Amino acid sequence: MGVKFNPFIGNLDLVDSPNGEFDSIDLSGDITLDDGGTYTTTVQVVTPTANRTISFPDATGTVALVAGSSGQVTYNNAGAQAGGNLSYDTTAGTFGYGSGRGTVTQATNKSTGVTLDAPCGDITMNGAALSADTTVSFTLTNSSIAATDLLVLNHISGGTAGSYVLNAQAAAGSASINVTNISTGSLSEAIVIGFAIIKS
Repeated sequence: MGVKFNPFIGNLDLVDSPNGEFDSIDLSGDITLDDGGTYTTTVQVVTPTANRTISFPDATGTVALVAGSSGQVTYNNAGAQAGGNLSYDTTAGTFGYGSGRGTVTQATNKSTGVTLDAPCGDITMNGAALSADTTVSFTLTNSSIAATDLLVLNHISGGTAGSYVLNAQAAAGSASINVTNISTGSLSEAIVIGFAIIKS
């Protein structure tokens, strides 16, 4: 026994097949799934410009959903919410944080710690002097950071471009950020460091 779409009433009808099953099902229109609850789920196909194939892996899991061509990934392959701040732009082919970016300003001096609970953001450093060929370190307290994570750091604005080297060491709930003045003179600049946490 197999199934065939009945275009006159919009249902799938049971029909006989030689071996009791079909290798494929051809449908015209949308498919509405109804489990008897308050709402239904409609599987809808946008009119293709060529023949398309969707292949499923030999695995059990949940298909990730994306809201539009540039939207939020709402579920991961374990069926859990993957985080509303993740986004994938199919046009540009980019993936990253679509929201959740934070900002914080360092007080007192360049070694003063800052707190920012966000997966990515901007840290405006204090404008105190940093001598030539000197490294200063400060702690970023951030509940999103795990000890095995990586931090991507960039000097995005403020100060003299190319005069600083940045790196970080992650710990549970924090990271030590090191800033080195590689110029030949002392710099008193409130540089802005952009960061993003990469889970690993």
